[in-house]
Amino acid sequence: MRTKSELSDAIRRHRRAALVVNARSRRGRRHYDTVRTRLQAAGFTLLGAYPADRPGELDQALADAVALDPDLLVVGGGDGTIGAAARLLAHRDTALGLLPLGTTNNFARTVGVPLDLDAALGVLTDGTVVDVDLGLIGDTRFTNHVGIGLSADIMRGAPPRLKRVAGRLAYPLTALGLLARHRPLRVTVRAEGREHVLDTHQVYVANGGFHAGRPITADADADDRLLVAYPVGGPTRGGLLRATARNAATGHRRSLAEEPFLAVRQLWLETDRPARIEVDGEPYGQTPVRIGLDPNALRVMAPAGTPDR
Repeated sequence: MRTKSELSDAIRRHRRAALVVNARSRRGRRHYDTVRTRLQAAGFTLLGAYPADRPGELDQALADAVALDPDLLVVGGGDGTIGAAARLLAHRDTALGLLPLGTTNNFARTVGVPLDLDAALGVLTDGTVVDVDLGLIGDTRFTNHVGIGLSADIMRGAPPRLKRVAGRLAYPLTALGLLARHRPLRVTVRAEGREHVLDTHQVYVANGGFHAGRPITADADADDRLLVAYPVGGPTRGGLLRATARNAATGHRRSLAEEPFLAVRQLWLETDRPARIEVDGEPYGQTPVRIGLDPNALRVMAPAGTPDR
């Protein structure tokens, strides 16, 4: 493994890259040709370029791109696409270059990559390699969050036909239907010798600093060796809705030291009945579960001057 400065220098000097874009999304289809042309104009030698536009093609495209052993793997897509790339690149001598083409782009926000495509492309040429943490649930690494409770039920319950017709609106529409009959969970979190008991419809465990495109707190990020566990509201449905709105409006000025946040390196979580889990928006399994960290697991191309612990 090269040092971060050696890898940064290799990217700047040799410009050996591979490109994967999730072209199943509208933004991915629209921008793929432009991105490929712009990278080549910036002097990058593309060892491979993959517009993944068919079901099941993305994972193979990412694997093929990684097998080319580029210094930089440029990936365009949303958080699901970025998370799949991050799992493949963990502890490899290849940096991840982010092109945020999703809806919320939580991981790009966390590492400071601009959401504007031109600015994000500029980071690939003028940025620097930093290390960031990945979360770890079982043997699965994740970039952003684990959701237990209502969010996981929504992921599994959204009808495929509704998702095709309504897109991302399928999830809030499904949530409205599920919430009327959703029972709260009694959640027990054990961490650092302490036990925390919560009655809630929803618990998140975050690795990064953003959720749903909004800050979780002002001082959470993906390079702090911490997970952030927090419930969203209490046992009532009204409390869940109010807490969701409050988190979106005030996250940028809240601190990890405040209630209800629990910042730890690892935790054990169980519920009074088996509860579904989603990891970065994908179904995972059920509680109980242990969640931890893989520190400095991923190398990312970030804007120059980005803090790197």
